[in-house]
Amino acid sequence: MVFGLRAIALAATVSGVALGAFAQGTAQIAAQGAMSPVSGIELSGFTQAIAEAAASDPALAAFYAARDYRPIWTSADDAPRRAALFSALDVSGMQGLPQAHYDPKALRARFGSVQSERQRGLLEVALSKVFLDYAHDVSHGVLDPHKVLSDIKREPLRADPQARLTAFAASANPALFIRDLAPKMPQYAQLLKAKLDLQAQLGEGGWGARVSAKKLQPGDTGPAVIALRDRLQKMGYLGRSATAVYDANIQKAVQAYQADQGLTPDGVAGAGTLKQINQSPEDRMKSILVALERVRWLNGLDLSGRYVWVNIPDFSVRVVDDGKTTFRSVTVVGQNNSDRRTPEFSDEMERMVINPAWHVPRSIVTKEYLPMMQRNPNAAGQLDLIDSRGRVVPRSAVNFAAYSARNFPFAMKQPPSNRNALGLVKFLFPNKWNIYLHDTPSKSLFKKESRAFSHGCVRVGQPFDLAYVLLGAQSDDPRAEFQRILNSGRETTVPLKQPVPVHLVYFTAWPTPSGHVEYRRDVYGRDATLFTALQRAGVELPGSKG
Repeated sequence: MVFGLRAIALAATVSGVALGAFAQGTAQIAAQGAMSPVSGIELSGFTQAIAEAAASDPALAAFYAARDYRPIWTSADDAPRRAALFSALDVSGMQGLPQAHYDPKALRARFGSVQSERQRGLLEVALSKVFLDYAHDVSHGVLDPHKVLSDIKREPLRADPQARLTAFAASANPALFIRDLAPKMPQYAQLLKAKLDLQAQLGEGGWGARVSAKKLQPGDTGPAVIALRDRLQKMGYLGRSATAVYDANIQKAVQAYQADQGLTPDGVAGAGTLKQINQSPEDRMKSILVALERVRWLNGLDLSGRYVWVNIPDFSVRVVDDGKTTFRSVTVVGQNNSDRRTPEFSDEMERMVINPAWHVPRSIVTKEYLPMMQRNPNAAGQLDLIDSRGRVVPRSAVNFAAYSARNFPFAMKQPPSNRNALGLVKFLFPNKWNIYLHDTPSKSLFKKESRAFSHGCVRVGQPFDLAYVLLGAQSDDPRAEFQRILNSGRETTVPLKQPVPVHLVYFTAWPTPSGHVEYRRDVYGRDATLFTALQRAGVELPGSKG
């Protein structure tokens, strides 16, 4: 049966206008298709087309078989679903999703060319595939993170596609169903707003000329100061001003900018500050697009109640209770070397160890300490040499030159002390990468602006205060309890009665509670790699002048 549908108007827009003309033109086809279950001896063209098109996808095949191949997109009653889907696809690029991959324009064109049951059946499955692609991308991310970067150990949650389609088909409000696919974290909406604001600034020409100077400070004058003034104004840090002098207002604006970038807020525009100020809106847009993707990876995690939030490029750790930060400390994270970068993953903190011994990881023993001891047997004398039976072995009894990294038979351990590499407390969330939070005797590193110095674990600037906060959930006097154990000098494990989720994340763009987005440097270059992967997947960068 052939129906002349080429002239049917197809208008499914952001305002929610349904494909009404198409629905009317296909009402007869839908009715006939609905009466032809696959169990019949003769299959309608519509049913056979669905069965064939869905055969390569088990979830789709099972979904349509379970409903006797009745449509959810291409019958007269499906207008609200079509309108909801096209409305979402039309603005998908605004969420940093690959709109060209869904190609709503081509889908509309296919509606206009349907002339048979078979064509309608093929279009029915095509719409379901696009819906599942979009739903997956907006819910849990466009990329498989660990396939892009091995240091990202995170496995985003995945919805069952058949269950998702079944729930959508049964939904009384398809538009609301699709809206609810996106992350509920308030930061997602805040990042979307920041993206729109940046797009507007790009449309107005960006932030103006770059600042050509090595260093600018109060009292300076000249063209570079004017460029700095103009750029600060366009970025929203400085009110209207015609000054050509680096005055107090410019100094305050620079300080505010530095604070938002995680820089030392000294009010002097040195090389590091100017490098950040000269970042273009496009550069910031890349950070936001990657941040949106990273939030989608977190979608489905329970971020209610209490959790620990470690943002690697921010060099910080927070305890968040019911959405509010109740503890914050600076941190030191892993060095930017292939085997020392702090990975990204989520886990649960189960216990803390007060007065910990440091059991040196095998990689550090063989790569760092063994060569030192081969040159000088007494090197790293603060560490004990331990045999397979747990006994301390005198250095004088070992011929270190006889061993290699492969066959070195000893472990190394540092007993509890003020000089212990782990400091006086460590916080454990057991994981295969042997990453945890801990104290450190190297306090001077916390004063540095960029703090990527560790072997991968996260050193905490105020570890005792973190311990007090965590113990506060199970002790009437957490400070006294901690100090009592500390003063004993004995290694003591303290279980947390209620394990606390820990999220090691990597956000170079992150909104404050007020929605103002702060930026950080891409210390490991991960965002640059992820943005390239997003572009390959079809995500577009709104472009204009820098």
